[in-house]
Amino acid sequence: MKQYFNFFDFTQKVNYKTEILAGLTVAMTMIPESLSFAILAGFPPLTGLYAAFIMGLITAIFGGRPGMVSGGAGATVIVLIALMKSNGLEYVFAAVALAGILQIFVGIFKLGKFIRLVPQPVMFGFVNGLAIVIFMSQMEQFKTIVNGQSEWLSGSPMFIMLGLVALTIAIVLFFPKVTKAVPASLVAIIVVFSLVFFFAIETKTVKDIASVSGGFPPFHIPKIPVNLATLQIIFPYALIMASVGLTEGLLTLNLVDEITETKGNGNRECIAQGSANILNGFFFGMGGCPMIAQTLVNLSAGSRARLSGIIAALTILMIILFGAPIIEQLPIAALVGVMIMVAIGTFEWASFRIINKMPKHDIFVGVVVALITILLHNLALAVLIGVIISALVFAWESAKRIRAKKYIDEKGVKHYEIYGPLFFGSTTAFAEKFDVSNDPKEIIIDFRESKITDMSAIDAVNKITERYAKLNKTVHLQHLSADCRTLLKNADKIIDVNILEDPTYKIAID
Repeated sequence: MKQYFNFFDFTQKVNYKTEILAGLTVAMTMIPESLSFAILAGFPPLTGLYAAFIMGLITAIFGGRPGMVSGGAGATVIVLIALMKSNGLEYVFAAVALAGILQIFVGIFKLGKFIRLVPQPVMFGFVNGLAIVIFMSQMEQFKTIVNGQSEWLSGSPMFIMLGLVALTIAIVLFFPKVTKAVPASLVAIIVVFSLVFFFAIETKTVKDIASVSGGFPPFHIPKIPVNLATLQIIFPYALIMASVGLTEGLLTLNLVDEITETKGNGNRECIAQGSANILNGFFFGMGGCPMIAQTLVNLSAGSRARLSGIIAALTILMIILFGAPIIEQLPIAALVGVMIMVAIGTFEWASFRIINKMPKHDIFVGVVVALITILLHNLALAVLIGVIISALVFAWESAKRIRAKKYIDEKGVKHYEIYGPLFFGSTTAFAEKFDVSNDPKEIIIDFRESKITDMSAIDAVNKITERYAKLNKTVHLQHLSADCRTLLKNADKIIDVNILEDPTYKIAID
């Protein structure tokens, strides 16, 4: 008998069994990743686990939508590596707290809606690039440290690792055909752990990455000078971290919206993420953001509510306090196998099927975003460049749509009926439509099927009317909005006003 409970969302049913099992699975996959990122950045290992607990708990309760999982993500941690090397851990904590404040401001002023500006090709590139990054990051687990140098495993250790990873993948693939009552990834972790434990198989475990034993996150005020010089040091890092975290978070939210066919709240997610990062800065956490890999693990395990994220966060805390000796024995191979399957599931394979139907510029945008994500691991930069390229392409394509229908009526008046948007990109083509020298003494330019959208367009209209005025020719402009008429320098002389028909849209003058 399934039990349901409305947890923080009175419109949503919560299945206890599914949510608890999904939360346990997420916790198992989050621990090694958080530890790895903390060690990579030169932080104490526990800062990664504290971040996973704090981010996971706060965003699960107060975040923008059920099903999302946050933790100590590599996307935000990578931003802080340079600050750690130059100024130390105390400045990192201050930057994390400041990033949280900036994220809260974004949520309060409802700026999360700008994620709508991200086109679908950018989403394809982002998701595909991230899937490859997740997959490639697992390859590091096939290496070991020898005399201070990282080297690939060889011989029996490599074969054992490959065999255990293959077993994990096989369980994840085929167990759902037996039953979907228990998440296949959790079953795979338990089976591989049992096999390694009872047969005393020598293989890499969580303990080989770092110890996960510790206490409750301690309250800690960053020991830094409170002055303008300190702000100048930490602000750039905080701004980039906040941007990266919000970009990855809002894109992940959109992805979950598509998968679950529900709607999240981006501004609420910004506030929750910011609050969690402020707590991270004062409770010894390295900060973070939503983690797309763990979110997909959560969704694939059947979670659709907030409870799984809370269970995952509390599980990580319990492991830090009490369960470290057991968790430290978990084979890395099992976690690698789960993450490889997550990477395969994350990749948008449908993008290959529709690639022949996509415009070439959309394919280019997707490839560029994926490459930047893979090579630089900078999700915010990848998305920003993708949006810029898409905007430029849109402007170019829109500029080509401006056209004019020309005819001379029985009175000898020449008409120019303008079609398409008139804006900065189409002003040159607009000007080329007119034959000023050969036109008759009276001309009508009709904007019924066009729209003047910016000051560049206003300037183009001004210049055309001036060219006709120099030849003592009369120009009537029809179907212009009131603000267009106000902005035209010689409006009183040349505009044929028709109040009943002229539109009232506004012009962007900033």
